[in-house]
Amino acid sequence: MTETVLVTGGTGFVASWCMVELLRRGFVVRATVRSLSREQAVRATVSAAVDPGDRLTFFAADLTSDVGWDAAIAGCDYVLHVASPLGGDNPKDDLDTLIIPARDGALRVLRAATKAGVKRVVMTSSCAAATPSMKSEDSFIDESFWSDPEDKGLNTYRKSKTISEWAAWQFMKEYDGPTTLTTILPGAVFGPVLTADNLGSVQVIGRLLQGRVPGNPRLGFEIVDVRDLADMHIRAMTSSAAAGQRFIAVGEFIWMTDISKTLRSKLGGAASKVPTRTIPDFVLRLLSLLDPALRAVTPMLGRKHRHTSEKAQRLLGWHSRPATVTIVDCAESLMARKAI
Repeated sequence: MTETVLVTGGTGFVASWCMVELLRRGFVVRATVRSLSREQAVRATVSAAVDPGDRLTFFAADLTSDVGWDAAIAGCDYVLHVASPLGGDNPKDDLDTLIIPARDGALRVLRAATKAGVKRVVMTSSCAAATPSMKSEDSFIDESFWSDPEDKGLNTYRKSKTISEWAAWQFMKEYDGPTTLTTILPGAVFGPVLTADNLGSVQVIGRLLQGRVPGNPRLGFEIVDVRDLADMHIRAMTSSAAAGQRFIAVGEFIWMTDISKTLRSKLGGAASKVPTRTIPDFVLRLLSLLDPALRAVTPMLGRKHRHTSEKAQRLLGWHSRPATVTIVDCAESLMARKAI
């Protein structure tokens, strides 16, 4: 019997690839969007990679309202809760714009999912929910670590991911029923885009290609390919070993300088605007006085907090592809879809 999966946040980068992979593997897929006016655009995005046929339907549901969630989840076997408010460059992002919608939205999904008796909810969290203070020494972290939401160095987006995931686990502690929860904690999500909309972290690659970055700051990323991340969601959804577990989803750690070198070496003239010089830390800190968007990244300069995906490899048989493949595929897709 064909199983049905609800994917929340259907307009998002990760959600679109989750839908593609689910459809490729024979599942019936439902997706939530805040407005059904987005259905045609999302369907076109998914259709760029796979023919959904009659196995893709849409429901209107918003993280800030109870309306629509029961109808969207009724009759589903699984839920991939990918939707979450994204932090932008606005330093005024606060409780109302990020933390409350993320936490309350997760609880809305869990209430509707447990009411419907789905087998499992897989929730997308973030490595931001398992990262020590920026003042601490470089470290190597597994799923047992939790970020401290009281840490003043934690920006609002990171707080929102920590608080919403913690709230989800607390909800499940008090729940006594058949539904199980698994959470996925990805690093920086790159990889091929299916549309020019909702690019998220992929904009890092786009800005390098456009020459909008004057140089490479000493920033590093734990890259996970969006295709591998979608694969982990589905493995976590169907594996009995995944019930009640957190899984970190990261591949290689790579410095921004090496991302630029990869682009220039693999793409030739198409990457002619990618910077080659390194920006000294003190310069970026000075620029952050004028550009509030830079203030969130200055504490991460030169830092190398590493996470391990050993647990996902061991329990789920999951593996990530090389970072260079992800970076090049991401860049080529941005150019092909005229997203830069």
